[in-house]
Amino acid sequence: MTCCNLLHFLGKRLRFGAAFALLGICVRPMLGATTVDVDFSHDILPILKSHCVKCHGGNEREGEFSINTRDHLLKGGEHGPAIKLGDGDRSLLIELITSTDKSKRMPPEGEPLFEAQVRSLKDWINQGAKWEAGFSFAKNSYEPPLKPRRPELPAPKGTRVHPIDRILDADCMARKEEIPKSIGDAEFARRAWMDLTGLLPPSKELEEFVKDSDPKKRSILIRKLLDDKRNYTEHWLTFWNDLLRNDYGGTGFITGGRKQISQWLYRSLIENKPYDQMARELIAPTEESSGFADGIRWRGTVSAGQTVEIQFAQSVGQSFLGINLKCASCHDSFIDRWKLDDAYGLAAIYSKTPLDIHRCDKPIGKQAKAAWLFPELGTIDGNLAQPARLKQLADLMTHAENGRFTRTIVNRLWHRMMGRGIVEPVDAMQTEPWSEDLLDWLATDFADHKFDLKHTLELICNSEAYQSQAEVIDQFDPTLPYKYKGPRAKRMTAEQFVDSVWQLAQFSPRDYDAPVLRGDLTQRQIESIALGSKWIWNRADAENAPGEERVAFRKVLEVDTLPLRAAVIVTCDNSFDLFVNGKKVTSGDQWDRVRGSILGKFLKVGKNEILIAAKNGGGSSPNPAGAFLEGRLIYSGDRIVSFGTNATWEWTASVPDKNGKLKGTPKWEPAFEVSNPDVWMKKIEKEMKTQLLMGSLSQEWMVRSALLKSDAFQKTLGRPNRDQIVTSRPNAWSTLEALDMNNAQVLDGYLSQGATNLLGESGTTSSELVDRIFRQALSRVPSATEKRIALEVLGSGTPSVERLQDFLWSVVMLPEFQLIR
Repeated sequence: MTCCNLLHFLGKRLRFGAAFALLGICVRPMLGATTVDVDFSHDILPILKSHCVKCHGGNEREGEFSINTRDHLLKGGEHGPAIKLGDGDRSLLIELITSTDKSKRMPPEGEPLFEAQVRSLKDWINQGAKWEAGFSFAKNSYEPPLKPRRPELPAPKGTRVHPIDRILDADCMARKEEIPKSIGDAEFARRAWMDLTGLLPPSKELEEFVKDSDPKKRSILIRKLLDDKRNYTEHWLTFWNDLLRNDYGGTGFITGGRKQISQWLYRSLIENKPYDQMARELIAPTEESSGFADGIRWRGTVSAGQTVEIQFAQSVGQSFLGINLKCASCHDSFIDRWKLDDAYGLAAIYSKTPLDIHRCDKPIGKQAKAAWLFPELGTIDGNLAQPARLKQLADLMTHAENGRFTRTIVNRLWHRMMGRGIVEPVDAMQTEPWSEDLLDWLATDFADHKFDLKHTLELICNSEAYQSQAEVIDQFDPTLPYKYKGPRAKRMTAEQFVDSVWQLAQFSPRDYDAPVLRGDLTQRQIESIALGSKWIWNRADAENAPGEERVAFRKVLEVDTLPLRAAVIVTCDNSFDLFVNGKKVTSGDQWDRVRGSILGKFLKVGKNEILIAAKNGGGSSPNPAGAFLEGRLIYSGDRIVSFGTNATWEWTASVPDKNGKLKGTPKWEPAFEVSNPDVWMKKIEKEMKTQLLMGSLSQEWMVRSALLKSDAFQKTLGRPNRDQIVTSRPNAWSTLEALDMNNAQVLDGYLSQGATNLLGESGTTSSELVDRIFRQALSRVPSATEKRIALEVLGSGTPSVERLQDFLWSVVMLPEFQLIR
């Protein structure tokens, strides 16, 4: 639907019908309510395998109906679609298996299905007929190669010398297909900005880019966007949080059964850490990166397939190799060649105790032996301690001859940038790629460039293929093999949509949830910071403090007005918990690992209690001890209030509980400044300055939705809860989304605030607003017809807040806005 069509529907009373027309969604019943969560592998696959495959699987297609894949099942046969998603009762499949007419009933031979089996199939259809990624009843003789392969590049076609284009052009020519044409500069800029930073291109920068006559301007822009470290990082956090099952709240965090890797991940992306190093640090983890390997320690008793050890095997297999070990964690896989012993072999590498193998949740009287999936590259020594075994696994995963490791990640990047994987689905790397040469060339090039993620993204973006028109799909036939015809349009992620709306509205939240310090600093910035705090302890001779001594330090900070930004750094010899007004801010267990945090959401006007619960290390013998804290409150007009540990702090021997509360009436005494901490400061002063400055700047920039906990609106738009690894977001709109796009108070609030902000600028007319919003949202100017209709709705002069809010809503509802194409 074009903007001129859509503007006819402006006005809140008509929003419901407008969104449904816009999104191309017919009003239909919601997915049928059921009380049982149906599992494809355990509940449905055995039924299909026992009763349907003989006539409709493999090479058999009686009645032109095949169940080899979900797409085949949905297409149906000569009598039409076999199932009606969300409506099991009216699905042809259910009608046939429950028919009392023996000439119609399926299966035609043997006994009819049991009532429980019919009910499972109905529930499965009602829940969307979920299918295990990559599974097919068709016989698959393809076995992906293990070792890297360096294909020979075809000759270039004319001036199209880019390696990706040489491979794809040769493919198009062999199929006698036209090579996709290039897109214009404005379209390219919007695509690159959204793909690399997750943001809409600023109107002024877009205008300058379009006017630039430099033939290398596209390559220059790509490099500029990749060099924008903060925006690149905060956009790609979404991709990596999904892939590594990292989040800021939800299952396991309340009970302590789950740990974030947020700060480690943020710094890894800011620094563009090589991917092989990232993998090694996740498999054989550091303290900051251990949350991935440790998974979720579920409350209560769980099935054998959900233990922490099995989660490790599943996560490593899926994230780094695109191998689904979930089925093989319960029994030998129905999907591919992986066996129960394979999954338990990986799990045993992680396990600190002997691991009993369970088949379908029942022990089989056999213990797992530590082993990895490709012993031809090397083996695991099961006699080593767990850290050493994990180190061996990390080395084998990143082994130079492990081509599956590199193929998996470049396939994920291609999928993210081009709208479809070379292997699809991306977690089914046992599947044959549509271009082995393209996959293998990208994988070897990635290894050649030392596993540089930005290099591969830049390589893809600089190809004519990336810069070409999106494929137009007139009629989608899932039974036909994929053939490259250009990139495919991608939906904005939930985070991209929200950030783009905030850009239009000139609004974003003040605080964020991710425990990260944002941005990247120069050496000059770091050196400009002066630290004024002192190390303190409960005695003057801190070098004689007994090991394991526990004390608490406090300071009451008066705040007359809430600051624009606030930051703090803290460390302790040897461990600490920091509380502000009874709420835990951060903690640490090693003195040379400084912790930095933002404080905005913890402060209040008036008196604020800052409390450090400190513990000395070093066993029972005397051991030097000290605690250090420094903070900044930043106000408008460059006013800065600094505070930190010194002799004005107090200490008590009372130990606070987990909520920072001290029992009884503690006796407070003056703290002592620790003498001669030069050796400590020499080691960590730079890190102290870096983290304090980053924390001071963290709230200066637009808060990105990827740094926030998910909410109901983002969940509707497809943001997962990340209790499981997610590598593909939904690419189709749903009825629930249409409802939320019309009625969600969250979106309504954003647009109301945006209209108010835009109208707050002096001299803003309706005509100027229409031009400005079109350029910002769609990277183009409105057509004459769009401009005329928009002005009829907004009125002459300055529009009302409500009219402008409705206009903003009409623009963000456009597929042209919501798609990256």
